[in-house]
Amino acid sequence: MAYSLFFHMIFAALGVGMPALLATADYLHLRTRDRDYERLAKTWARATAVLFAIGAVSGTGIAFELGLLWPEFMHFAGSTVGPAFTLEGYAFFTEAIFIGLYLYGRERMRPVAHWLTAVAVAVSGAASSFLVTAANAWQQNPVGVDLLQSNPEAMNPWTVFVNPHWPVMAVHSTIACYAATGYAVAGVYAWGMLRGRGDPLRQKALRIALAMGLIAAVTMPLTGDLSAKVVARHQPEKLAAMEALFVTQARAPLLIGGLPNPEEGTVCCAVAVPGLLSFLAYGRLDAEVAGLDRVPRQEWPNVPLVHISFQLMVGAGIAMVLVGLYYAWVRWRRPEQVPRDRRLLWLLVLSSPLGYLALEAGWIVSETGRQPWTIWKVMLTADAVTPSGSTMALSMAGFTALYAALAAALVLLLNRLRHE
Repeated sequence: MAYSLFFHMIFAALGVGMPALLATADYLHLRTRDRDYERLAKTWARATAVLFAIGAVSGTGIAFELGLLWPEFMHFAGSTVGPAFTLEGYAFFTEAIFIGLYLYGRERMRPVAHWLTAVAVAVSGAASSFLVTAANAWQQNPVGVDLLQSNPEAMNPWTVFVNPHWPVMAVHSTIACYAATGYAVAGVYAWGMLRGRGDPLRQKALRIALAMGLIAAVTMPLTGDLSAKVVARHQPEKLAAMEALFVTQARAPLLIGGLPNPEEGTVCCAVAVPGLLSFLAYGRLDAEVAGLDRVPRQEWPNVPLVHISFQLMVGAGIAMVLVGLYYAWVRWRRPEQVPRDRRLLWLLVLSSPLGYLALEAGWIVSETGRQPWTIWKVMLTADAVTPSGSTMALSMAGFTALYAALAAALVLLLNRLRHE
């Protein structure tokens, strides 16, 4: 399941971010009548369609895995998380409809109406991200679970959406999709400029992609801070694992870097900022932050994995902001220098995977930090997973082959969409 999600999240992020780039390029063409923006819109539309098709296949595989690998979880919570998946399906098919209208309506619709179909694709892609996140947010904070356990028939089917975890988690993860897509696309065009293709079209593509990526990257620390405050309130042991805080203490330090040793309860090679974790979590430097000493040892998550993943997420996010600001500074001072500034272009190429590193690391923190629970404090992962181990090797081989084939198809098809 982890392997499948790791693969699918690449397409999920592109499915949110690419339509936004497409709608922006189409709007700029409407406004300026610049043919370069029209060419960008056409290319990005075809890329969006390819990514949407491959993402649909990988997402279908995950839907099968929910029933195949997690029968006890689905038996217990399927009626609760079902509305989130159902509405996400509506958003998915809405996106498919408007992608078709956009692709085949360019010469058949009025320009503004045609652009509005691109806006609809972008909105429905973001809606898919928002809605499906509600199911995971409920696993983190299972509101209404007492009623689900005592009287499932009386459970409100919309309970999954009245969860304080959901809005913050949905906003943060959706913005991360825009950041990841923006920097990934910018890296592609920066690589082209390094190879001598610094024409106006690629400069405009770089400008659009980095505008979206930088705005998202600057916003992410704000939504990340809200997420950390929600985690501190509802999942204190996850926060303790994120910061490798083994002992409850006031004026808890924020760690930069470090290698936790759960057996000894120590952290090696970290820079500690006294009181900053207390302030970020509760708004006071002297606030007490719960440590892992308040949790039974068998309920600890994998502290080194959670802490290192959290550090990678934060580090990648900071690096993205710095590179984006450097691009903005170069462009503000000497815009004609951008396609010839090899240092800037190499930085953009090297930073292109950072958004995905941050996205994947963040989901590792979210999911591994919840362990050993599939539903927080309600259902252990050991109780939720299928007891049938005999089919796992065959299942893993089948899904691995599927995703390998999808990856190969993606590279082949996108390579054919390059600007000539």
